[in-house]
Amino acid sequence: MDFSDHLNYWKFGFSALMITDTSFYRNKNYHQSTDTMETLDLPRMAKVINGVFNALTAL
Repeated sequence: MDFSDHLNYWKFGFSALMITDTSFYRNKNYHQSTDTMETLDLPRMAKVINGVFNALTAL
């Protein structure tokens, strides 16, 4: 996938990873002018971060 924020890191030679659950299909604010901190579901985002961390550190 090359249509999100991580693409700019790739362009400048940095490693980047995008973990997605296709939120752009469910969040009408995704990459719009209304995509602000107030429209984010921070508790749910924290659960995703914790889950990814736990999965990576369990290896």
